[in-house]
Amino acid sequence: VAMQLAMVPVNETMHAWGYPPLEMGIGINTGDVVVGNIGSEKRTDYSVVGSQVNLTYRIESYTIGGQIMISESTFEQVKSIGMIHGYKQVQPKGVKQPITIYQVVGIGDNYNLFIPKDDEEFFYLPKAIPLTYKVLEGKHIGKNLFLGSLIQLSAKGAKVRSYERRREDLPVELSNISLNILNQSQAEYSDDIYAKVTSLETENLGFYIRFTSQPPEVKKRLDDLYKSISKKSEYKPSGINS
Repeated sequence: VAMQLAMVPVNETMHAWGYPPLEMGIGINTGDVVVGNIGSEKRTDYSVVGSQVNLTYRIESYTIGGQIMISESTFEQVKSIGMIHGYKQVQPKGVKQPITIYQVVGIGDNYNLFIPKDDEEFFYLPKAIPLTYKVLEGKHIGKNLFLGSLIQLSAKGAKVRSYERRREDLPVELSNISLNILNQSQAEYSDDIYAKVTSLETENLGFYIRFTSQPPEVKKRLDDLYKSISKKSEYKPSGINS
């Protein structure tokens, strides 16, 4: 929690230097690991290995900037003093059964540290922005290309309406996707934009995303657009997605 709170002064410095803000997600797990000098006589590294290390990495991969997600084993250790804001069931790669992960937003007792609530207001766009998207499979971009459009925008994310007709073609919640904005001739207008799917609206074939990486020109365009629509009542917030 202290690490996340420390990002505030870090980003104040980044802003003063003219750089974009930094964000980090944190995954925490509790379990048995092997710790020590690992390798051979030619090369030895002091490291931590084991299935619990791999699981921690998987838990971290489900986070977005500013979040702390913990495993059930860690939750059992801190539940008396930890402040939890919801949980999700996920099935990480290499794990046979689904697991529950919990979002930590604070810790009480002698620590008394709390992360400020970050509610996002989504505003309707005056005109949908066409795009294509692909789902990331591990470190690789999937082969299937899907059509959609941005229909709502927040300070850090957006709502995407998919043009696919089947619900099963929607990306899975907490999956990572790459997007490309299209111009009027339906040609790619932007370099790759990366985002994480935070929630689904299967009935409307839509989903909410949190941007994780944007080319500078795209970020400026979307930031300017958000500032414009957030000042006008006709594009009033449609809801909160936290």
